[in-house]
Amino acid sequence: MFPTRALLGRSVWKGPNIVPLPLPRKFPPPPNTPPIRTQKRAATILPNFVGLRFAVHNGKTYQEIQITEEMVGRKLGEYVATRKRFTYKQSKNK
Repeated sequence: MFPTRALLGRSVWKGPNIVPLPLPRKFPPPPNTPPIRTQKRAATILPNFVGLRFAVHNGKTYQEIQITEEMVGRKLGEYVATRKRFTYKQSKNK
């Protein structure tokens, strides 16, 4: 695993934030397998997560993400936005 910006925010002596998650026994999981639901946004994505689907909680709902090789070493919460986009709507009657 290459050190990335996500891992460098934590002290080296503490190690990466690895959270135990319920992973499927069979790999790759069958296509109709539901995603792994979690609220642990600070969990570091490990190399054995590649190809899995996670449903990460954004504070209101669960949003699905598919883990790819480029995501290894980052955090689950980086890929699920917690805030809505603000758009200024002008009234048409002036």
